[in-house]
Amino acid sequence: MHYTERIRNLREDSDLSQKQVAALLNVGQKTYSDYELGKTRIPLDSVILLAQFYNVSMDYITGVSDERAPFPQR
Repeated sequence: MHYTERIRNLREDSDLSQKQVAALLNVGQKTYSDYELGKTRIPLDSVILLAQFYNVSMDYITGVSDERAPFPQR
């Protein structure tokens, strides 16, 4: 699964709007929409923030793994 699908599915599974997730990332709703559509690449720091927020590993959020492992704790 491509990361664009994964971030959309995680958002929808959490019953969040694009506007809510965009606020978490400090971007506009249109920018976040472009991330989900693959029109704009999402910055790495935003991917990390989403992985922490949804408590999933970077491997899962990027589509490298289908195992929904939790975000590693320090």
